[in-house]
Amino acid sequence: MKLLRVLLLVMAGVILTGCGGKSIWASDELVSQRRYVTGEKPYLMLKTMINNRTGSGGHSALVINGSELIMYDPAGRWSHSWAPERNDVLFGMEPALMEQYDSFHARSTHHVVSQKIYVSPEVAEKARQLVFAAGPSPDAHCANNTSRILRQLPGFGGIKQTWFPAKLMKSFAKLPGVTTTKVYENDIGQN
Repeated sequence: MKLLRVLLLVMAGVILTGCGGKSIWASDELVSQRRYVTGEKPYLMLKTMINNRTGSGGHSALVINGSELIMYDPAGRWSHSWAPERNDVLFGMEPALMEQYDSFHARSTHHVVSQKIYVSPEVAEKARQLVFAAGPSPDAHCANNTSRILRQLPGFGGIKQTWFPAKLMKSFAKLPGVTTTKVYENDIGQN
């Protein structure tokens, strides 16, 4: 009976460890060095990776342009030495890095949909606070965590809570003023 109790405690620890994402915490110095400010009006941009054959979504990420430009990439696999990360928040996402991010995901099997909407500075700041508070995401939680954050923002309450990136993309598209761009590539991806 004692062995069974120990085994159950060990299994519970393993299961609970799998419930959280991997914590990554770049230094203050690196984050400060790589800070990127666009000079553009505040906006949010939902990035969705879509399967070219089925139309299903593979991943969701949220770009927030406020006092600086950051990207919330929950459970994302992309990384770059010039884009320091703190628990799924990427800093320093200047245009060349944004292109690399898109190119990493766009391939013969998937394309990247970027949906941009201008927001007030207050909405951008609230989005920043929410992604910083979210902590690291477990695998397969990208759309769920992103939709949960968006629903908490003024003007975004109509976004549907979902686990599916393509459904989140369709819900985001219904917001007034959204502009959409797409990136297609014919390679094997992960450039």
